[in-house]
Amino acid sequence: MGHCQGLVALITGASSGIGEAVAREYARQGADVILLARRRARLEALAAELEERGGRALLEVCDVTREGEVERSVAHAVAALGRLDYVIANAGFGVAGSFQSLSLDDYRRQLETNLFGVLRTAQATVEYLIASRGSLAIVGSVSGFVALPGSSPYSMSKAAVHALAGSLHHELAAVGVAVTLVVPGFVDSEIRQVDNLGRHHPGAREPVPRWLRMPTERAARLIVRAVRRRRRELVFTAHGRLAVALQRHFPGLLAVAIRRFGIGGRRQP
Repeated sequence: MGHCQGLVALITGASSGIGEAVAREYARQGADVILLARRRARLEALAAELEERGGRALLEVCDVTREGEVERSVAHAVAALGRLDYVIANAGFGVAGSFQSLSLDDYRRQLETNLFGVLRTAQATVEYLIASRGSLAIVGSVSGFVALPGSSPYSMSKAAVHALAGSLHHELAAVGVAVTLVVPGFVDSEIRQVDNLGRHHPGAREPVPRWLRMPTERAARLIVRAVRRRRRELVFTAHGRLAVALQRHFPGLLAVAIRRFGIGGRRQP
């Protein structure tokens, strides 16, 4: 019997990348899963796959930037499955470019998905998590700690959700809800194939070498385990942990390295 047998996990951004892999891992561990994302065909294929393996999967086509959609999707899914134990607020994408090349609309678009989408998810699910004494995971990024050239909108959005997770960790502990901040480095994902308007380009070149990228299946196992154990923070990969440690303890050294070696200027994790 899996660690999550009889429990229910909701994942936003479940149609690809980390979200898709986390949904598979929860299903593998016996949980029923609620899949939220914009792309119906992707969700239908994933739900069918999980149900073929004997699990229960409920899909909700949902855009976290649209007022009321998350609330309706969550209410409908919980009415069908009866409870909610784990919420993975994962939906997001990256806006890249130099400060002078970007407009205020670029920044607004980034924050609407990566920050307000997380807020909507948390607000729509918190009462259910209080009822189950469950767990909320907020997916941030190493870029939320280490802001690189060419990624100011993305780094801003992730720094904001890091702060949100910190506050919610204290607030929700009093009502029995654990909050885990998930801080990935480079992971196999479509995020670097998505342009500043949120459009996916399947043929886009992957700028990050394979040896720096963690497979999504391994990332999902780490995330599900950390959330189950109610950890406050999970930072991965090894390179991600090193970058965060340098930023926390030797920020001047890291700044010199970034300037000297020209790190940045490309889409970040």
